[in-house]
Amino acid sequence: MMSEEWVEEQKEELTDERILQMLGERQYKELKEELENHMYPVDLADILEGFGQKQMVMVFRLLAKEEAAETFTYMNSDMRELLINSLTDSELEEVMEEMYLDDTVDVLEEMPANVVDRLLLATDEEKRRQINQLLQYPEDSAGSVMNVDYIALRKEMTVAEAILRIRQVGLNRETIYTCYVTEKKKLIGQVDVKELLTTSESKRIEEIMETNMLYAHTTDDQEDVAWTITKYGLIALPIVDREMCMVGIVTVDDAMLVLQEETTEDISIMAGVQPSEESYFGTTVLEHVKSRIPWLMFLMLSATVTQMIMNSYESALAVMPQLAGFIPMLTGTGGNCGSQSSTLVIRGLAVEEIEFADLLKVIWKEVRIAVCISVILSVVNGIRIMLMGQGDATMAFTIGVTMACTIIIAKVVGCTLPLVAEKVGLDPAIMATPLISTLVDISTISVYFAIVSAVFAL
Repeated sequence: MMSEEWVEEQKEELTDERILQMLGERQYKELKEELENHMYPVDLADILEGFGQKQMVMVFRLLAKEEAAETFTYMNSDMRELLINSLTDSELEEVMEEMYLDDTVDVLEEMPANVVDRLLLATDEEKRRQINQLLQYPEDSAGSVMNVDYIALRKEMTVAEAILRIRQVGLNRETIYTCYVTEKKKLIGQVDVKELLTTSESKRIEEIMETNMLYAHTTDDQEDVAWTITKYGLIALPIVDREMCMVGIVTVDDAMLVLQEETTEDISIMAGVQPSEESYFGTTVLEHVKSRIPWLMFLMLSATVTQMIMNSYESALAVMPQLAGFIPMLTGTGGNCGSQSSTLVIRGLAVEEIEFADLLKVIWKEVRIAVCISVILSVVNGIRIMLMGQGDATMAFTIGVTMACTIIIAKVVGCTLPLVAEKVGLDPAIMATPLISTLVDISTISVYFAIVSAVFAL
């Protein structure tokens, strides 16, 4: 007899081609069942991205309200706008009713004003009030990403009453695994559902609640909140105002999105590109140019300093033209070494392994690393110069000393600048590859010609 697992494996996979085929054959009932039973909202959102407006709307209308709302939250802004313009007021109202408040706010922040107006009309008065409240919090704050849909309990409740409360309101809450105990809206404790289910129903909440708990304020940086959730393995973190009144929670899925956004932003800054919330293909050519040109312009103009230094040693280059051939290798090696150090330090800052107080320790470690690396690279490069006939032992020694100095300078600069940036309140990612490479280039050229002039008496 065939097992259920085997039968399941034999079912035709629900791909984009299969969905389009079923739409074309008007197998709406079968497609609806397939979507409900064999398709996750996040995967469906990815599939619908490649559909035309008509097909996307047809599939969306086949979904149950809960699945439709969840799929909607995973769509990009262009897809959402197309759907909003295609759905009726009643359909749009159903979607908005099923969406969690934090997801609703995220959608509203990405939509044009005319679309926002229509979305707000599809929400009830209480939800609009809550939306306006969340939109008032500073950008990148905990308040801007929190969800106000949490389960609040009273300390005088029994465990049985608490479980009944969860059953009554849990369906409309984003998470029920951690419940929060409030007194006159002030946060006084928390209790896990696991504790409720394994404790005598006659016990009161105040007997089992945890009072030593983590929390954050509405004005705290969202990245700090996300790292707290990650560090302590939390499902959700309560958010309070200045009076310790409970106002919402930040859940682990929101924390993951925050960290993803912050990482993307750091990568963009490190590459010398202004961060953008739009996807690569969703960003126009002109917008790409505008985001990239400022840093490229700055770095191009800063290279003038390097040019001026080289011009001052024009006579040395005239006497020994082969000196110019080593410059790309030296500057490239220095830039690479500086980038390695800065990347590791920025990562250490991000995960709170390193802080400004560790500056001297970091420098001492990077100097030792630089000495080891410089010895190895200098020896290998000296052998290369001799074998390829690019110079004698004196030239190999000169380039080796220059490389050693370059690597040490690059490592020190690469590890120092991000820490200094963090100390003065700047994003450490600003002090990444482009800027460090420019500073190292200037240092390398200066050291190179100073050593060459001293050795060869130029």
